[in-house]
Amino acid sequence: QVFYVTDEKEQSQYINMFKEAGLDAVILPNAIDSPFISHLEQKNEKVKFLRIDADVNETFKEKEEDDEAAKEQAKKDAESLSEIFKKALGNDKLEVKVEKLKNESVASMITVSEESRRMADMMKMYSMYGGGSDLFPAEETLVLNANNGLVKYVLNNKDGEKTPMLCEQLYDLAKLAHGSLSPERMTKFIARSSEIMKEEYGA
Repeated sequence: QVFYVTDEKEQSQYINMFKEAGLDAVILPNAIDSPFISHLEQKNEKVKFLRIDADVNETFKEKEEDDEAAKEQAKKDAESLSEIFKKALGNDKLEVKVEKLKNESVASMITVSEESRRMADMMKMYSMYGGGSDLFPAEETLVLNANNGLVKYVLNNKDGEKTPMLCEQLYDLAKLAHGSLSPERMTKFIARSSEIMKEEYGA
């Protein structure tokens, strides 16, 4: 696998994680790079290019639990978090994945499957010639870090008064770090952030 970057600013969160783990990625910012990647993959079946935000690299994760009871509990926790976030965000189609990341400071992040993103990019190019660009939207997944304190709070306070607001904040932070927060959500994010600070400092 060869990891690559298309936008150093948009993918800065992922770049920092790669740097901390001592992993390398090539920078391919030009439009010509996409067909070049496909050409290389066709020439050599053993070569696979993945953008660094396509998935959570195994290097970032803790070793999986061997204990069956712990595995079962982790599965239940993941299901609970998924339902909590879907309800809070009003999106029952939201894809949620829970991982135990080594870096506890990372609460949430967005990943986009390589295949669906390439299809979405192709549709965008196609739309320039009169086609539709929304036929194949990129498949995004919200990744939650089970080791993060805020995610643990959500899990332990699923019916809490502030939990829905925290879920929205964690989702928006992940989208913002991914460079894909819509203008509407950006407006709500700023207002919500201001409200959180007011509550924190009693202003």
